[in-house]
Amino acid sequence: MQISEDSRVWIYQADRAFTGAEKEQIEDALKDFTSQWQAHGFQLSADAEVRYNRFIILMVDEAQAGATGCSIDKSVRMIKDFEQQFNVNLFDRLNIAFRRGDDILSLDRDRFEQEIQSGRVTEDTIVFNNLVQTKKELDTNWETQFRNSWHARVYESILAAGN
Repeated sequence: MQISEDSRVWIYQADRAFTGAEKEQIEDALKDFTSQWQAHGFQLSADAEVRYNRFIILMVDEAQAGATGCSIDKSVRMIKDFEQQFNVNLFDRLNIAFRRGDDILSLDRDRFEQEIQSGRVTEDTIVFNNLVQTKKELDTNWETQFRNSWHARVYESILAAGN
């Protein structure tokens, strides 16, 4: 499906990588969900994917019909079902994902701080900004250098101490 760059985006980050079989099951469920996703009786122009075996991304082109509280609640219930079905955490906003070579890792806030202090996470490390709001931001600002992210503001004093 072709979806507008202005489409609204929600990103759910897993605390571990999905297996191939899990990814396939999730993608099948997402396809079924988005094909039937409605807001107040109007079909939503929506798309979804699992990216890097770790991120579930939902998108709605609100130029067609806007997502409402009830429709968003339905998507959240589906994500919570995935959590239970696959024994994974998808709502921990303090779990930070970043690249190390070709690998994508995620750590809790304290362990991420230790990685900064040790120099294994630097200003050039690619982190994932799951706060992006639109598909355009997803395409241009989701994967960004640590120095350009909201993460840098949170860990500013630790970065300064390391330099």
